[in-house]
Amino acid sequence: MRLAELNQQAEDPELWNDPQRASKVMQERNALEDQIKSIGRIEQELDDQITLLELGEAEKDQSTIAEAEEGLKKLKADAARRELEALLSGEADSLDTYLEVHAGAGGTESQDWANMLMRMYTRWAEQHGFKVEWLEETEGEEAGIKSATVMIKGRNAYGWLKTEGGVHRLVRISPFDSNARRHTSFASVQVYPVIDDRIQIDINESDVRIDTLRASGAGGQHVNKTESAIRMTHIPTNIVVYCQNDRSQHRNRAQAWDMLRARLYELELKKREEKAAAEQAAKTDIGWGHQIRSYVLQPYQMVKDLRTGVSTSNTGGVLDGDLDQFMEAALAQRAFGGGPAEVEDVE
Repeated sequence: MRLAELNQQAEDPELWNDPQRASKVMQERNALEDQIKSIGRIEQELDDQITLLELGEAEKDQSTIAEAEEGLKKLKADAARRELEALLSGEADSLDTYLEVHAGAGGTESQDWANMLMRMYTRWAEQHGFKVEWLEETEGEEAGIKSATVMIKGRNAYGWLKTEGGVHRLVRISPFDSNARRHTSFASVQVYPVIDDRIQIDINESDVRIDTLRASGAGGQHVNKTESAIRMTHIPTNIVVYCQNDRSQHRNRAQAWDMLRARLYELELKKREEKAAAEQAAKTDIGWGHQIRSYVLQPYQMVKDLRTGVSTSNTGGVLDGDLDQFMEAALAQRAFGGGPAEVEDVE
């Protein structure tokens, strides 16, 4: 049993002479222990609900039967999620993640939409017990944001969010249009893992242009506004990272290097995945024809994932962070293959 092997390794005093190896062993051990506890909890809950159902049927108590059936329904959903979580065994799935949102063309409309998307993802993260750290935020001229970057910390953060990268499309009556016309806005999301010391990414410093800028953002709540912002451009790939969360230019520079290493690592992961699965790259133009999900608020209410076919009319819930059904379907599609599914609308 793998857990027994890891426990034996953890008891070996020699292990702690190699901190990196010790950290890897302990992380794997803790993850396995959590999975085993989850399975035990599901098994116990299943037994309890079956007992409750049998009791309700014996006494012809419809309220007890309904309670047991509802419990079994929730348990089924929990078990399905745990099954998917067990598939998060990719090289970087267990890591923390960076998440960037960029407004597309369209000025204030798209910048407001980008702000709504970032709120949606931070709400999702907080609801699932992840920690959110703001790294960069560039405000729009009138409303919203031009771009923002957060670090989401927690087990399997990258694994859950990795399918969210791409272009997101919003259709609504514009709150900025005095004629109340319907507008279509686009914003892009990029997701890449926070790599640790076990993953070595070598960068030629001569390939990187470093600019020092004045930070611009929300100020005290998220980021500072000092002469300490760092922008790094990796010239061979044209990857740009930006960090302004600290008043220390030195710490921002170190964080930007970490972000750049993570972006290059994510680029290599994507190349491998595309080669193996012949998938289209998620990073494309921010506009028509490239979106992964549509959010329609007018003339009807519908959020639909264009890859899996999963849709819901509960647009308010989605924009408040209810994203699990979309993530789970996209992860299942990656794991088991297949094209877009025909899925009924979920109220």
